[in-house]
Amino acid sequence: MWLSPEEVLLAGALWVTERANPFFLLQRRRGHGKGGGLTGLLVGTLDVVLDSSARVAPYRILHQTLDSQIYWAVACGSSRKEITKHWEWLENNLLQTLSIFDNEEDITTFVKGKIHGIIAEENKNQQPQGEEDPGKFKEAELKMRKQFGMPEVEKLVNYYSCSYWKGRVPRQGWLYLTVNHLCFYSFLLGKEVTLVVQWVDVTQLEKNATLLFPECIKVSTRDSELYFSMFLNINETFKLMEQLANIAMRQLLDNEGFLEDKSLPKPSKPLKNISALKRDLDARAKNDWYRATFRLPKDERLDGHTDCTLWTPFNKMHIPGQMFVSNNYICFASKAEEACHLIIPLREVAIVEKADSSSVLPRPLSISTKNKMTFLFANLKDRDFLVQRISDFLQKTPLKKSGDSGRKWKENFSVTGCEEFPELSSSSPPAVSPTSALNKQLASFCTGEVPTASQGLLKLFRKNSEELLGPKGAKEKMKEESWNIHFFEYGRGMCMYRTAKTRELVLKGIPENLRGELWLLFSGAWNEMVTLPGYYAELVEKSMGKYNLATEEIERDLHRSMPEHPAFQNELGIAALRRVLTAYAFRNPTIGYCQAMNIVTSVLLLYCNEEEAFWLLVALCERMLPDYYNTRVVGALVDQGIFEELTRDYLPQLSEKMQDLGVISTISLSWFLTLFLSVMPFESAVVIVDCFFYEGIKLILQVSLAILDANMEKLLNCCDEGEAMTALGRYLDNVVNRQSISPPIPHPHALLTSGDEPPLEIDIFELIKASYEKFSNLRADDIEQMRFKQRLKVIQSLEDTAKRSVVRAISGDIGFSMEELEELYMVFKARHLMNCYWGGSRTATAHRDQSLPYLEQYRIDLEQFRELFASLTPWSCGLHTPVLAGRMFRLLDENRDSLINFKEFVTGMSGMYHGDLTEKLKLLYKLHLPPALISEEAESALEATSYFTENTPTEEAATQEDREGRSGDSKEKEEKGTSPQDYRYYLRMLAKEKNSKKENIKDLPKINQEQFIELCKTLYNMFSEDPVEQELYHAIATVASLLLRIGEVGKKFSNRPMKKAEDDKANNTQDAVSEEASPMSEHSQNSTVEQQPQVDPEAQQEKQTLGDGDGGEGLGSPIQLLSDDETKDDMSMSSYSMVSTGSLQCEDIADDTVLVGCEASSSAARYGSTIDTDWSISFEQVLASMLTEIALVNYFEKKVDIGLKIKEQKKVERQFSSSSDYELSSSLSG
Repeated sequence: MWLSPEEVLLAGALWVTERANPFFLLQRRRGHGKGGGLTGLLVGTLDVVLDSSARVAPYRILHQTLDSQIYWAVACGSSRKEITKHWEWLENNLLQTLSIFDNEEDITTFVKGKIHGIIAEENKNQQPQGEEDPGKFKEAELKMRKQFGMPEVEKLVNYYSCSYWKGRVPRQGWLYLTVNHLCFYSFLLGKEVTLVVQWVDVTQLEKNATLLFPECIKVSTRDSELYFSMFLNINETFKLMEQLANIAMRQLLDNEGFLEDKSLPKPSKPLKNISALKRDLDARAKNDWYRATFRLPKDERLDGHTDCTLWTPFNKMHIPGQMFVSNNYICFASKAEEACHLIIPLREVAIVEKADSSSVLPRPLSISTKNKMTFLFANLKDRDFLVQRISDFLQKTPLKKSGDSGRKWKENFSVTGCEEFPELSSSSPPAVSPTSALNKQLASFCTGEVPTASQGLLKLFRKNSEELLGPKGAKEKMKEESWNIHFFEYGRGMCMYRTAKTRELVLKGIPENLRGELWLLFSGAWNEMVTLPGYYAELVEKSMGKYNLATEEIERDLHRSMPEHPAFQNELGIAALRRVLTAYAFRNPTIGYCQAMNIVTSVLLLYCNEEEAFWLLVALCERMLPDYYNTRVVGALVDQGIFEELTRDYLPQLSEKMQDLGVISTISLSWFLTLFLSVMPFESAVVIVDCFFYEGIKLILQVSLAILDANMEKLLNCCDEGEAMTALGRYLDNVVNRQSISPPIPHPHALLTSGDEPPLEIDIFELIKASYEKFSNLRADDIEQMRFKQRLKVIQSLEDTAKRSVVRAISGDIGFSMEELEELYMVFKARHLMNCYWGGSRTATAHRDQSLPYLEQYRIDLEQFRELFASLTPWSCGLHTPVLAGRMFRLLDENRDSLINFKEFVTGMSGMYHGDLTEKLKLLYKLHLPPALISEEAESALEATSYFTENTPTEEAATQEDREGRSGDSKEKEEKGTSPQDYRYYLRMLAKEKNSKKENIKDLPKINQEQFIELCKTLYNMFSEDPVEQELYHAIATVASLLLRIGEVGKKFSNRPMKKAEDDKANNTQDAVSEEASPMSEHSQNSTVEQQPQVDPEAQQEKQTLGDGDGGEGLGSPIQLLSDDETKDDMSMSSYSMVSTGSLQCEDIADDTVLVGCEASSSAARYGSTIDTDWSISFEQVLASMLTEIALVNYFEKKVDIGLKIKEQKKVERQFSSSSDYELSSSLSG
């Protein structure tokens, strides 16, 4: 690349001049390329340690003048080819011009100006491509690709100088972090260290300090532990490694690969050494934090943030903090935690104006909302720019009519005597009943004319309880009054000031009338509901009458959802629950439906209408409890791991006992998945749900620790898991809510756990208070950090489980050992994943459906199979290998969906590696029959002019059968497509597998002459480069000639009723064989010219030929060898006995055997450019002929170790490239 000219004082230091002219020098860096001696070693070491090779490429061009001691660097290159191109350009375009100048200064000025012009032109041409990465970074990326053999699609994110500890010796070098790999390179005094680790293989990532290692980063995989230290900024490096490992885990979990954010705004100033990808990842991390902190929708993107102060009218103070602006929201977070949080949706902003500055209030900004709330920010650094950004976003915000939301608010939430509420706009989340049209639409979906639940079911089914008039009713009124006062002081709705006072009120319990409203506020579900009106109604309409596995499971669980509550003892509650769960299953088919969702949703429906319950369920499943409700409950397992870790930290004396009893894994899933609703009395558990919507998962973990702490003595005395579970069950059954105004609902577990002693009741508010007193120092940021660590463990553990399940399921039918199968599984999985991030346009396998059985989750297409086949097959056929791989793929792909799973893949591999000679030959034979061999392949190989001129009835039947089979397959595929979780398809496949009988060699159809020629061609290619290839060529030529004779004799017997003249013509077997062999000779010459150069040309004179001077190489050439008496004697018995067998078979099964590609109606054998379509041989004849040649028997019975092939495959995995993928792998397989 051309460089902006820079002065170089010592041109000879560390460089060797290779070419020179009066004005320019081309130099190579010492230590690069061959030779260099000790100086080269030292320079190479310096380059790696100091990263001079990232700043200075191994080649450069200097400009010089005769009398000057100063040199100017004008170009550099990473390869000799690149630098030579620049050198030639200078020689051709500048040398002659420069010789005209008299003054050396003018020469230098001209050269510098010319180079600047070239660089400007190149930059102008590259401008549209949006190249953002700085020059030094691009150099490092090129170096990384060259050093580790990565393709261009593999992007470097960042690189760091560090030490890798090999044993107790640190090796200084460079750590390269790419999207899919962690790479390290070190070169010290001739010793080279190269490491490449895929992020998907990382099982643990830790930053720690030990006695042996200074502060270091530990990267663990299944096979090794790697330690890196001496970073300039270890925290930045570790954070980036966490992000990249997290992306890889997400890819394993739901196949979401990394997609670069193209809409990321360009930096106003060029950033040194920060790539666009690094900026992208930093932006993602900030967005994730922003959305989690303010509970915003998943597509919200942070635009920027700035320091400021917020005037809080409730305490008359200016609170310092930060303002965050995104495309739909303005948020504020105080620096002091819990002091104040504020969320202002832009849809509610009416006025944004700059107020007058004063010494008390510098650079203020006033934001007014449509419901008459005003927020005053001050101390804004760049107020004008901020106002402009907010104005831009406001212009893009769609206007929504507030309507009569205040009236609806009062209808649904206000209580008698509380009429002083201000009128509220749509920023406030009342339990808004759907519009009348929506009501009618939803009502029509209910079976039996059941009305839609347009408000919380609790209001419809609340009995006139005396509690409303007693002390509990008075307490409830006081709670409501407290919240009303709070609303008056802090605001009501989405724009409420959220402070420590808000949390205090939540912990004291939310009144039943306000529960639905505040759940929607604190969870952020209200935002999504307001921005997508009518979405739920559309989903209900779409999902009506649709059936799949999710709907079946929902129907099964409907009557198990809070059956003790009167709201779910009738069709109104059941129908509402059905609609909400089914709508969510259709919104998110990845999750569909998971057990425990019914329990949580039934509670949501008690306090909210259907639409609100739906959006609360969305917030729970997709934001607040991520990955909890998928098929493998990964999120719950992750938080279970956090719970175990917290137990070790906070309750160390109990932790070991709990591990021994194995209780934590049992309790945590039931506690976390249902938010305690399934293990506590309803009126108590709902208080935990109140706090959860405000605090998040932190509250659930705190309460869980408090429960263990309260039962520590009992648990320490337990002898087994059952005893511990009983103790905890009794405790939870007796957690009561003495303030609840609802009549108590009998808890299903209470009868099971009641003992002889009267139970000791525990007040739920006391339990929550104790959890805050003892475990309140848990922070949301720390929990997210722990979640990442546990996610690595859980997902890798699930991957190992999947691997073991698959291997166990197929190990009985396959010849490979368990270890070999596990290695093959990892190679197969790596190929699938590699396609996901390097595969370019190949998307057939890009989606991995977690709901499928483990065996079906990883599948590969034809291109991927070809790559694996080329590197793993023992039957390497040179340039013919991709053709053979294609046939093998078609043979294995039984359901014709152009994808094969691991079992099908291993079945094909096992057929080549294991079994006796008969089994291997049978597989090879089947590779030359349909569907493996397609007619186009045979035709192109033979250049036949006419083929399939007439279809026999058997052929037509076979074609029809094939068509029906394919249509059946497509139906099955369609069934799979519409309902990915439908296991009936796989059950049918399993039944079909069990019913299938073992294949008999007599059941194999015969092959015709075209297929036989293809078989011979494959064998010839297979034997090339074998140590005994000449013996094998001799053997296969002999066998081929013999089989041609057998086929001809068989044809004679099968065509007995034909004309006598034709019988006479067929009597001369030798002539017929010669004539039949002739076309073979011509065809084979092309494929075997380089393989049999030493065959005697005189052999061609013994038979008819189709071409002049073709050298006699091919299948016909061994005819001369057959004239040897010894060979005749050896073969006489087998050939005649086989003729006899063949003829009998032809007579006996000619009517019911499908001879694909044969023309039974043809009256005579064809010669010349066409093939005799009446000719055929059976597998038994091929097998018997092969057994006569010891070289062939030895070749197919030779044992090959697949372990070595797998090791070689792993070496080239990272060198995959979409343009040359086959060449790389086949170069190893030969």
